[in-house]
Amino acid sequence: MPEVIFAGPEGRLEGRYHHSDTPRAPIAVILHPHPQHGGTMNNKVVYNLYYVFVKKGFSVLRFNFRGVGRSQGDFDNGQGELSDAASALDWLQSVNPNAPSCWVAGFSFGAWIGMQLLMRRPEIEGFISVAPPANMYDFSFLAPCPSSGLILQGTDDDVVPEPSVEKLANKLKLQKNIVIDYQLIKGANHFFKDHMDNMVGSVTGYLDQRMGQGLSNPRRKAAQG
Repeated sequence: MPEVIFAGPEGRLEGRYHHSDTPRAPIAVILHPHPQHGGTMNNKVVYNLYYVFVKKGFSVLRFNFRGVGRSQGDFDNGQGELSDAASALDWLQSVNPNAPSCWVAGFSFGAWIGMQLLMRRPEIEGFISVAPPANMYDFSFLAPCPSSGLILQGTDDDVVPEPSVEKLANKLKLQKNIVIDYQLIKGANHFFKDHMDNMVGSVTGYLDQRMGQGLSNPRRKAAQG
């Protein structure tokens, strides 16, 4: 798990990177929760998401948004953090130019940023969105949501109430050509305290399912006609 420093829009960004031993491995970027509420790339949910992808053979990058840890810059209310995420994906692709597929995973604020990145980058084939803050941020930019993915939510989340996430998931499920898997972790709070194994199991099972089916990107199929 080597430390990496790569160029971001406001200076260097600090990350941790695992390079897969598998030739032509898929790639994934993991995004952390709100920087002004203690969110870092070493958050337990982010750390565990990272290792799920590592164990599935991905080359994986997690990193600190601007102003967090050794990353330069200042918090920018999401706009700058989205640019940071795009720079992270650029760096990851430069190291893995032959990667056959690309994923993004995020927790809380990081899930909101990840879903925006999904809209900007057609190469992203799948997403994992853990406790997306649908009660705090506008997700109407997902019109339509371009890729299939997993939305994972705890039933006892007092930061992001489950009904707000269910409403988002149900709206996305109405769209054609994508499949949204909405899963609940019973009894889990926002940080999945005492339920981390359940979260890891859900994400692992979802990746097994998608990788078993063969990864597909509806935007790429449309472009190919």
